[in-house]
Amino acid sequence: MAMTTASGMAATGGETNGSARPEKTLSERADAIEEQMLTQLDKVPSKSPIYTSGEIDPRVGNVRPPLQPGQYMLMRDDPRLPQMPEKPTLLDFFHLRFRQGGVQHLLQSANLAKKNGLSEKLITACLLHDIGIVAFIQGDHGYWGAQLVEPYVDEEITWAIRAHQALRFYPDESVGYTYPEQYIRNFGADYKPEPYIEAAYKEALKHKWYMTSRLITVNDLYSFDPNVVVKLEDFEDILGRNFRQPEEGLGFDNSPVAHMWRTMMWPTRFL
Repeated sequence: MAMTTASGMAATGGETNGSARPEKTLSERADAIEEQMLTQLDKVPSKSPIYTSGEIDPRVGNVRPPLQPGQYMLMRDDPRLPQMPEKPTLLDFFHLRFRQGGVQHLLQSANLAKKNGLSEKLITACLLHDIGIVAFIQGDHGYWGAQLVEPYVDEEITWAIRAHQALRFYPDESVGYTYPEQYIRNFGADYKPEPYIEAAYKEALKHKWYMTSRLITVNDLYSFDPNVVVKLEDFEDILGRNFRQPEEGLGFDNSPVAHMWRTMMWPTRFL
């Protein structure tokens, strides 16, 4: 299979009829390189509208170059990505699909929970609480993350991951949790969560597992130490006891969320 890297291509330039062409933006140059790459792949990957919404009007979508002779739409492994094993485990996703900067954040949060003497259940919740961000969809990541792990972990862990989506925006002086300075920098001092988030927070306050989710926020690290590296191997035993790995592999166990794990495996399939 022929495949050309971006570094091996040059953006078009020069002059036409004595007048200089307008310089392409970085985004336009990247699009041109990607389009040229697609014409040289035997299997052409696809981008779902959610991947490009905002950069491209979803009502218009990507305009895909016509297939060249011998080309077909990609329907399984994307050759640009590390290939997943036939029966992937959670650890395989950590190594081959999860964004590594985000993984280190999860590991440091779990490490802090462990140092604070929390239960394995809470350490597991800290280790998984942001997998929606590191692997799937960032917006409403607490809801996506809870859904991803729901068939495989204790119900309390699922609830806590879902509820931290709202709790992180609200302080709790009883456990020393204050509104993160990072949120002020990221969203502005006058930011207010959406009404559905506020409603979820008020409901969580009354729940028997409120403190489980609250402790995720307490042990969340909004400015983790880049000089400290925590290894996933340090938590393999805890995950083994608290995450029910399906024998068939994540994505192939016919669970209600199997399709979500397959989407992370094969994110550019045509159908």
